[in-house]
Amino acid sequence: MTAATVSRPARVGVSGGSVITGTGALLRFMLRRDRIRFPAWTLGLTLLMTYFATALDTFVQSPEDLEGLKAFSGSPAGALFGGPGFGFDDLTLERFLAGQYGLYVAIGAGLMGLLTVVRHTRTEERSGRAELIRANVVGRHAQLTAALTLTAAMSILVALLIGAMLIGRGFDEAGSMLFGASVGAVALAFGGVAAVTVQLSEYPRAASGMAGAALAAAFALRGLGDMAAVQDSGPSWLSWLSPIGWSQQTAAYVHNRWWPLAISLAFAAATAIAAYVLSARRDFGAGLVPSRPGSPRAATWLAGPFALAFRLHRASLIGWSAALLVAGLAYGSFTQPLLDGFENAPEDLLAVMGGSENLLDGYLGMMGLTMALAVGVYVVLAIQTLRAEEAEGRTEPVLATSVSRTAWLGSHITVAALGVPWLLLVGGLGVGLGASVSTGEAGLIGDVLLGHVARTPAVWLILAATAFLYAAAPRLLPAIWVVVGYGLIVGYFAPILDIPEAALRLSPFEHIGDYPLEDISGVAVVVLTLLAGVLFQAAVIVFRRRDLGTGT
Repeated sequence: MTAATVSRPARVGVSGGSVITGTGALLRFMLRRDRIRFPAWTLGLTLLMTYFATALDTFVQSPEDLEGLKAFSGSPAGALFGGPGFGFDDLTLERFLAGQYGLYVAIGAGLMGLLTVVRHTRTEERSGRAELIRANVVGRHAQLTAALTLTAAMSILVALLIGAMLIGRGFDEAGSMLFGASVGAVALAFGGVAAVTVQLSEYPRAASGMAGAALAAAFALRGLGDMAAVQDSGPSWLSWLSPIGWSQQTAAYVHNRWWPLAISLAFAAATAIAAYVLSARRDFGAGLVPSRPGSPRAATWLAGPFALAFRLHRASLIGWSAALLVAGLAYGSFTQPLLDGFENAPEDLLAVMGGSENLLDGYLGMMGLTMALAVGVYVVLAIQTLRAEEAEGRTEPVLATSVSRTAWLGSHITVAALGVPWLLLVGGLGVGLGASVSTGEAGLIGDVLLGHVARTPAVWLILAATAFLYAAAPRLLPAIWVVVGYGLIVGYFAPILDIPEAALRLSPFEHIGDYPLEDISGVAVVVLTLLAGVLFQAAVIVFRRRDLGTGT
């Protein structure tokens, strides 16, 4: 009788190394893949802060100019869209820069952190590349460790670049480095959040969507808490529930407190540890939240490309609807406290918000712009899903059937286009209900809904431009964020930065009117709709003529 010897298979990641074996090699691969994204993110955030600093330096020429800035920034509206306003009683240029504009650089850093982690973890698993890598001597946690290390490197570089830029402009060295570190801390915190969400879902879009929802919640909590702090009433402690709030509580150029960043670092470490624990409890390629099994038989209406597009965008629409409704209710509920806070405001500040006679309408019009910008982010992400579908090889099998390219792309654009008025309606309903309860004026709901939905053509134009970029040059798709960012800067800060009228008109959000403060421009509605239609048609024509996976 012959005895056979059966060898036990080697445990990948244990035999020949630890659970992080191969981290260095993976990090080098990630750096190579992100040879464009890495400098684009880090230099882009630095250039954004440089723009803010240059614009303010040009606009502020005297102490009187600073006084005008102080009036707005120290108000509840300034706290909502900027921060708690530390040191604004003795305002300087650097204090205003960090206290009012630093928020938006921090949000960009948060997006950088969460998108980087999702890109190099869950997206790699979904595409199948991670499985090939794990077939080698690579530890179980090597990929997550490399992704977090890359995010930390980007965060540190952003902190150093922004700090050095501010010091180069003659600002206080300690405050400049602290402000740069506070921006980097936000990236670390939301990189940790994304490390957890990628363990929950097996889909990259769902993971990034959950992390993005956490970023939006952090923005909302910080805004509500800072408004309450400015008014010396209400739940000001809400700011301390937000990673963005922790960075703002450092009070750069005023108190120069480093200790709030310890909370950010502890949060980043805790989320990273939680991600490692959760990763060890799931199967490779799967999520801890299992996918729901579908029906064994498909409904009749599911046949066709439009049904497929709706199924792909359905979860995103539901999530955005819930988020905008909650955000609208929160911001609308602060309407009366904000009006009370403006009772003794100077006339120049009141003019920014529509004047003393139209303060309520001015605030509601600004909320309409806020929701339109948020829906603009939704449509960009919706088109980016098409890029992911194509890159991951799921578009080609669909087009190999009787589905034409026109029907495929047109279906996705149609679903996203129909989602625009729906999301604006939901956001407007939240703001209208919150404002009517806060002020006791039930008639506000109709005006708020009309003002929100009327901005649909402006968002359609963003959608059309994004679709055209995807069809013509997919690699240039991230450039559309410049348009959305410009709309945000112009919409919120044009009165402060004294932006020329011609420059204002470059933003699609500046044409329809801030109803109920301003009348809705019917001409602008028609023109923007026609422009969007032309771009949609151009996108379909160009998409029919390019190869899949390459672009023109």
